[in-house]
Amino acid sequence: MSSIIQLLPDHVANQIAAGEVVQRPASVVKELLENAVDAGSTEIKLIVKDAGKTLIQVIDNGKGMSVTDSRLCFERHATSKIRHAEDLFALHTKGFRGEALASIAAIAHVELKTRQEQDELGTHLVIEGSKFTSQEVAVLPKGTSFSVKNLFFNIPARRNFLKSDTVEFRHVIDEFERVAMAHHNISFVLYHNGSEMFNLPSGNQRQRIVNIFGGRTNEKLVPVKESTEIVQIGGFVAKPEFAKKSRGEQFFFVNNRFIKSPYLHHAVMAAYEGLLKDGCQPGYYIYMDVPPHTIDINIHPTKTEIKFDDEHALYAILRSTIKHALGQFNIAPVLDFDRDANLDTPYDYEKRDAVIPGVVVDRNYNPFAEESPVKSEGSFASSSGGNSFRGDSYTPSFKKERQPAWESLYVGTSPSREDIADISFESEEVTGSLFNDNEVMEAVQRTYQIHKKYIVSPIKSGMVIIDQKRAHQRILYEQFLRNITVQQASSQQLLFPLVLHYNSGEMAIIREMQEALVNTGFVFAEFNSDHIVVSGLPVNVAESEVSILLEEVINDLQQEVPDSSFSQSDRIAKSMARSLAVRTGTLLTEKEQENMVNALFACKEPDVSPFNKPTFITVSVEDLDKRFAL
Repeated sequence: MSSIIQLLPDHVANQIAAGEVVQRPASVVKELLENAVDAGSTEIKLIVKDAGKTLIQVIDNGKGMSVTDSRLCFERHATSKIRHAEDLFALHTKGFRGEALASIAAIAHVELKTRQEQDELGTHLVIEGSKFTSQEVAVLPKGTSFSVKNLFFNIPARRNFLKSDTVEFRHVIDEFERVAMAHHNISFVLYHNGSEMFNLPSGNQRQRIVNIFGGRTNEKLVPVKESTEIVQIGGFVAKPEFAKKSRGEQFFFVNNRFIKSPYLHHAVMAAYEGLLKDGCQPGYYIYMDVPPHTIDINIHPTKTEIKFDDEHALYAILRSTIKHALGQFNIAPVLDFDRDANLDTPYDYEKRDAVIPGVVVDRNYNPFAEESPVKSEGSFASSSGGNSFRGDSYTPSFKKERQPAWESLYVGTSPSREDIADISFESEEVTGSLFNDNEVMEAVQRTYQIHKKYIVSPIKSGMVIIDQKRAHQRILYEQFLRNITVQQASSQQLLFPLVLHYNSGEMAIIREMQEALVNTGFVFAEFNSDHIVVSGLPVNVAESEVSILLEEVINDLQQEVPDSSFSQSDRIAKSMARSLAVRTGTLLTEKEQENMVNALFACKEPDVSPFNKPTFITVSVEDLDKRFAL
């Protein structure tokens, strides 16, 4: 019997490994940027075309590679960082498994140019699908240039699973930002389709965060710092008033490596307990340094998840550190029953001398020098011109009090007998029933709200129970979609335009959906690199809801919700409908309930919400009879 198990050819094994390492163009960006950082570069340039599907090029000024190393780096499990198994627990660099370049070369056209500083000439390699097509000597600058072209050219099924250019480029930006934030001492530049998207000079952590997320970020940051034997914590957290609905600006870095940790995220949320609104997420940029032997990095293919030796201690330290930072800068409320705010001394009084209070006495004061006012007849008053005391006795003087003037205010206000005779009283008509026929009919046709969540309306066969939130979503969705399609939405102009600030990634999304937002009724006066100016709003959007609405729409597009197979107009209409729909727990008037019922059944598809959830159910009289018959 022939053998069943066979060894895979190298090119097939590399393509299988590429499925773990290279999921999308952003995975290639991450691997190449980390290799450039490990090479000791001080300047790194990333050039991307068509969101990385056509070209991903990383140019650095690092130490470069020799001729032999430039060939070996594309072999499987070839690495310069590991010699023994124990080295896995003493890692100070990014890449270490030696799978990335071999996997990338198996599914793309790769071009490598590299030269070491001591060499006069460099090496130029071209690889197509793991096959070396050319190798030659070339005149090159110091450093390395990796060009990855036509990703997944030999695996069309994988290429078809890639999202749109907008979505893929958003993932590229995420990986670029994570590497750039972890290494603020390196300058980074990002170009996309010939346009400069980021130009980040080297600086400190705060400058790097501000350069990436915009100038307004600086006022949001609260510094965090703690040093213990277990971990050294640094970085920043955002003030509670700048919390967002999305979880975009949340970063953990362990030994300059970006990680994801729900456990540590819970520690941050615990530190913000009582400071955030429901559903809001704080921003944070936490840098942690731990001994390399206390963590295991090699537990996830993308190395974004690591395992700590003592997670409980790390949780407690992180939570207390953030709480201390928020309290130190008077962001968290302080409960002190013995503190008197009136006794607080300003800092500018520190070097001032104490002022001794003085008492000034008017020795010429005579309480009997002037005549005291008379309050009533028989009251005592001193005689004018001097003291009425003569020795041990005094003589009181009486003055007649004037007629009070307030009585003249009410002259002529008393009603005369003729006026009283003209007053008529409305007679009360007594009827035989509490309600007339019209009122009974109105009571039958009236809608009712149950638990501020459902609207009940009677129909011929029984009653219909409507979910007010889902019904309003369907109404708004069809309205917005119709406005976007017809392009005839009405706007309400603002007396004072709104200025909203966003980071570069969010600004790219807003530019992408600008046309659709304008068709729904938004009017944009300005579009700048880090902020927009809104001068007009859709009729049913309040001014206070604009920032929340745009934030949720941006978050939906970032998270690819709804499904990316829908058109952009459909996604925006769904996001806006979900954001503006009436919430569960909102009390509606009878008129609002009737309008919602009428508008729902005027829709093209009133049965389901935009997210395919039922909007109403019907209960027949027969069903009710059966329930009472039990």
